[in-house]
Amino acid sequence: MFNSQLPPLSDLPTSRQLVRSTLIAAGVAAALLTTVVLPSEYGVDPTGVGRVLGLTEMGKIKVELASENEPDVAADGVADLAIKPTEVPAQAAQPVTESAPQVERNDTTTVTLAPGEASEIKLAASKGAKINFDWSVAGGHVNYDTHADAPGIEYHGYGKGKESQGERGTLNAAFDGKHGWYWRNRSGDTVVITLRTSGAYTEIKRVV
Repeated sequence: MFNSQLPPLSDLPTSRQLVRSTLIAAGVAAALLTTVVLPSEYGVDPTGVGRVLGLTEMGKIKVELASENEPDVAADGVADLAIKPTEVPAQAAQPVTESAPQVERNDTTTVTLAPGEASEIKLAASKGAKINFDWSVAGGHVNYDTHADAPGIEYHGYGKGKESQGERGTLNAAFDGKHGWYWRNRSGDTVVITLRTSGAYTEIKRVV
């Protein structure tokens, strides 16, 4: 038998205290929702705190880029059926032993966009590949979304931004698949985007 004694009833919280604690927790959750979550994720700022903290602008960028990219990502799934180096057709007689080595390459791709027009460039790379990139905009600015996809992976984001005139860096492929850049011209004039890439990838092409 256990000899431990139950605490006296006077030490237990009363029903009023429990209700009060629940209301306080609900109030804190509601405050966080209105001041942090709604501004940073959806660009909705009912209190004005998100604007002061810079969260509202970030949320608006997320919502705008997500809405812009949705139809183009769906079109990409139909238009671009690039085969990864490790894939073998079902009728192949011999099993896959290892993927073919990817050779370092350099490419320059140019895209012209009228006001409101969008485009997407994708390259095929294996997991761990490092692709150096440098793209610039002549004649205005664009909204961009750097992302990837693969069978079973609809979207993987690397970074996005608004009213950019160019970006450079190194894209580290998170998995075997298609990796690239989506742009939409939000300036009032026609723009020309020049993308320079170098690294271990098998192909690069415009899919939208």
